Amino acid sequence: MKVGIAGTGRMGEAIGVRLMGRGHELTVWNRTPEKTKGLAAAGAAVAASPTALADAVEVIITIVTDDKAIDALYHGERGLLSGYVAGKLFLEMSTVRPEVEIALGAKVKQKRAALVECPVSGTTGPAREGRLLGFAGGADADVARARPLLEQLCRRVEHVGPVGAGSRLKLAINLPLFVYWQALGEALLLCRPLGLDPERLLSILADSSGGANVLKVRSGMIAAQLTGKDPGPVNFAVDLVCKDLRTMIAEAKALGATLPAAETVLKCFKDAARSGLGAKDQTALPANWANKR
Repeated sequence: MKVGIAGTGRMGEAIGVRLMGRGHELTVWNRTPEKTKGLAAAGAAVAASPTALADAVEVIITIVTDDKAIDALYHGERGLLSGYVAGKLFLEMSTVRPEVEIALGAKVKQKRAALVECPVSGTTGPAREGRLLGFAGGADADVARARPLLEQLCRRVEHVGPVGAGSRLKLAINLPLFVYWQALGEALLLCRPLGLDPERLLSILADSSGGANVLKVRSGMIAAQLTGKDPGPVNFAVDLVCKDLRTMIAEAKALGATLPAAETVLKCFKDAARSGLGAKDQTALPANWANKR
């Protein structure tokens, strides 16, 4: 299948690697051309513009930072919807508020194309291995059309409702994860007087009722940071966590509610970003908090 990806950051690149490995013909575009070089070296074509990308493929995957980036990508000069896209399928995988996806879906429909939103849970490793968890929102027929491709990216694809539903569930799933990083940092601080080896301590926590699933796969990164070692590549940056938390809080406000835990954790992540950790992996937060004086 001819597939396009607009947005080749860490996740977009990992998804591209997976799709090329499954035999798809890939074309890519990114606002910063430098970020397309990895996939281009692996054999992907590079489009000159979003319009050219949409023209060259059958399915267009978009995964960008926020609503402003979505607006520029789809509706800007030479945007994805500026050409003839009737009959094409758009898979929108960004993490944004539901209302953004709903508005985009209406505009895609006006162009006689189809939109399925499918934000995913998982980072670059699972993306390369096809082990993401996908939350699809869209019409039944459109999701059925998208499912064969999504199932090559995800270990599980859940169709959770119309366009907008996937974004709502993705925000809900990320919230306790981000709160957990702060709670873990505070727990590690309490354990500091024990003087235990970080890997041993994290192993104990991971095997207890205080260990979230994510600790089983990220404890090595945290232990490395606690001892001043290189934790490896960034999977999801602190700055992106701040963006997602702001999105959750805004969505709760639109529902006439508040998220006090998310608001508190946002302050902690913002403090970490201001201290120079914004581009570091989200696992830097618990390590940073554990070493506070």
